[in-house]
Amino acid sequence: MAEHERKLASGAERIDFQTSPEAYRHWKLSVDGDIASLAMDVDENGGLFEGYQLKLNSYDLGVDIELFDALQRLRFEYPSVKTVLLRSGKDRVFCAGANIRMLAGSSHAHKVNFCKFTNETRNYIEDASENSGQKFICVVNGTAAGGGYELALTADHIMLVDDGTAAVSLPEVPLLAVLPGTGGLTRVVDKRKVRRDHADVFCTIEEGIKGRRARDWRLVDELVPQSRMQDVVAERAKELAAGSTRQGPAEGIKLTPLNRAFSDDGVSYDLVSVEIDRAQRVATITIKGPEQSPPADADAMVAQGAAFWPLQVARELDDAILHLRNNEFEIGTWIFKTAGEGDRVAAYDTFLDSHKGHWLAHEVLHFFKRVLKRIDVSSRTIVAMIEPGSCFAGALAELAFAADRTYMLIGQFEGDNRPEAALMLTPANFGPYPMGNGLTRLETRFYGEPEKPGELAARQGEKFEGDVAEELGLVTYGLDDIDWADEVRVFLEERASFSPDSLTGLEANLRFPGPETMETKIFARLTAWQNWIFQRPNAVGEEGALRRYGTGQKPVYDMRRV
Repeated sequence: MAEHERKLASGAERIDFQTSPEAYRHWKLSVDGDIASLAMDVDENGGLFEGYQLKLNSYDLGVDIELFDALQRLRFEYPSVKTVLLRSGKDRVFCAGANIRMLAGSSHAHKVNFCKFTNETRNYIEDASENSGQKFICVVNGTAAGGGYELALTADHIMLVDDGTAAVSLPEVPLLAVLPGTGGLTRVVDKRKVRRDHADVFCTIEEGIKGRRARDWRLVDELVPQSRMQDVVAERAKELAAGSTRQGPAEGIKLTPLNRAFSDDGVSYDLVSVEIDRAQRVATITIKGPEQSPPADADAMVAQGAAFWPLQVARELDDAILHLRNNEFEIGTWIFKTAGEGDRVAAYDTFLDSHKGHWLAHEVLHFFKRVLKRIDVSSRTIVAMIEPGSCFAGALAELAFAADRTYMLIGQFEGDNRPEAALMLTPANFGPYPMGNGLTRLETRFYGEPEKPGELAARQGEKFEGDVAEELGLVTYGLDDIDWADEVRVFLEERASFSPDSLTGLEANLRFPGPETMETKIFARLTAWQNWIFQRPNAVGEEGALRRYGTGQKPVYDMRRV
């Protein structure tokens, strides 16, 4: 167990995903009208853990946490920003990629979670471009290696300084015996459409590719002399802003700090609570439905700001998921529950659907989509328990459809006077929250019955009780009060007895039937291989490449192909 993981296990250290621009150590965010600049200027002594320095704009999870926060603020706090410049705050280096000392000293679990969060943050840049008209230009002023080039690959336009030394590279294979696993390989061939043989050359040379060849091979879009870089960047930023579909006011809403309290057995927010049963290795995540009706109009929604119920739920749930993923490795099963009135949840879905042309409603819809996607790719058993008093309707019903199994009570518990459990479909279940495969969760659920989602769409607004929900295929099991406790107990005990590794492989392979997309490739194919390769002695053994990088000693490989 790595040192930082021992601290996590003892409660002495916790990775926190909440930050704000005034607390940034590694990024500088500035906004001038419809153009923003996000400059990477990593504090080499500001690593998340001890034992390494973040030299040459290399990064660790702490750097990416700040980047994620900045991207969220650009969408919610600066709705008028149409172009974002990704650039370096250091001379002659853009980013050297993930810090090698950090990777070499990290536990396997931390490496995989780090790569996953990096994947998600990179994808959010592309989501902002595709869905919010916020276009990105990456200005590569020197070396962009490994994860540094992968960050550049997320941009809509890559500019490389033409000075004879600046280069882009994915050197993980020749230098570190690992894959460019956070999306590099996929984006090179799928997004930038680099020819396969060119990509093979590019990904197997240490020094990378510079100048005209980088442009001709489509690794970058434009070469610019250093003397003209500032003027050309300004021109391109204006061009992209002019073509942007983003239409927002000069000022957005403030993403105020979350109100939360951590304890030894969970964390509580205003609308989300997490209760951990360490003996069973189970976390129960309960989401409170809205207590009030939706605001009267879009202006009232803006006035509520970060307290607007769907946005507040999304932020709290996102933080809870990241906390569990990165600080509670042994909690292998997440149970989702809800509490409240389904009609009010449905009313918020209707409100968001009718105001989806408004910039804030639009951003809230896409944020909740990204939170659900984060759940989809979490390597935990996901369970939904639909009980009396719950509000699995519309957007919150998506949690049930994201689950590996869903249990629903038929009738009521003895002595319980809460309303009988019901599940309700709304417009939220038929489009606004697609999975990484491009399908809705209902389309994915009924992949072998393509007519079923259309039939269910005709029944929006109905309240399906347990026996009907099971008959319609919306839940795995409908159980009465007599069977409920035993069935749930046996399932949880069985799940806790299985190998976590085999469960991770099982769940990841079952969750994404249907089309393969760039996103599913990144999370399913490359992340799975990276997960495996990060355990191989050739990479992480005492004589492996990650351990020996920078020591002057050559790695020793087991040369058998497996």
